[in-house]
Amino acid sequence: MAPCCSSRNIGRSMTCHEFVTNLDGMRDGQNFPKDQLKALYYSIRNEKLEWAMDEEELVSTLTPRPPSTPSSRKKSNPFLTLTQDAKATTYKEGQLARKVHAEADGKKTPWGKRGWKTFYTVLKGMVLYFLKDETRAEAPGMEEPIGVHHALAERACKYNKRPHVFRLQTADWRVFLFQALSAEEMSSWISRINLVAAMFSSPPFPAAVGSQRKFIRPILPTAQCRSSLEEQHQAHEACMDKFSDELGEHQRNLPDKRGRGRDLEEYRLKKEYLLYEKRRYETYVKLLEARLCGGSEALEQWEARLGGTDSADEGLGLTKSHSSPSLNLDPPPAGVKVKRNISERRTVRKIIPKRNKQLL
Repeated sequence: MAPCCSSRNIGRSMTCHEFVTNLDGMRDGQNFPKDQLKALYYSIRNEKLEWAMDEEELVSTLTPRPPSTPSSRKKSNPFLTLTQDAKATTYKEGQLARKVHAEADGKKTPWGKRGWKTFYTVLKGMVLYFLKDETRAEAPGMEEPIGVHHALAERACKYNKRPHVFRLQTADWRVFLFQALSAEEMSSWISRINLVAAMFSSPPFPAAVGSQRKFIRPILPTAQCRSSLEEQHQAHEACMDKFSDELGEHQRNLPDKRGRGRDLEEYRLKKEYLLYEKRRYETYVKLLEARLCGGSEALEQWEARLGGTDSADEGLGLTKSHSSPSLNLDPPPAGVKVKRNISERRTVRKIIPKRNKQLL
């Protein structure tokens, strides 16, 4: 009877009249004395009874919960959990200044979080770690690491406030700007980050199938690929060809300019995605080709064989990148010189009076 008037899941307390009415005929077909029910009702109202708890609920109540950290909340998706291997190979380390330029899905980072911070950065396995200095090992409280799986590093040529800045776009389309100590260091970081991403990024999951026309990027797994370099090269080459074909097909099927704004936006987003993926896989393929040609040579020799900073960027598909996550190219600047054709120049010469030529 107690739950009837003190339920913890009910929004409104039961009145005394409702309590008495609900218990009609509950005494083997007879009614309880009304005075007894009223006394019981007010007794429960004044001193509420404790609810019975099952064992699991009791254990969860008595066991203290560990404090949730921002990183643990972000890693609830098993496909997005970073694989941090303590025995992984360290591919590069050194000092870098970092700036968070865009959050997941390319959303602009708030102004208060865009400041530059300097870290001793370690590329270990497929993860970038950010330490306060080189003497401090990875410890609790350090900056959240960044996975370079399916990532692409490029020179941020549009960012001219600082020298030697490169841009890193991650698998979830976060964008970071990094400043190296020199042009050679910048080129080395770009090459090694892209090489690690090319060697160990697992094949993407198949795209979702549904009736919605909204474009959604497929999930890119964080697990490390176990394939050989030759198999990775073939897989990336197949992805490069696939995205090239999809981009061509997408550009042939232009949306109606008089159509809905949402359709035009969906077309733009998919085109931006296809352009980026095509460029990313082109970079992976060229880097793996260069790595396969060198055999088992050290990374320093591999970088030296790639050439200087400028030639390495051009030869490996490391195209000039905008500092903004948007891939839309800026329109050509105004005031560009227009080259006249030959017919126009001949027309001008024909209208010159002959007497002026004799004076010359």
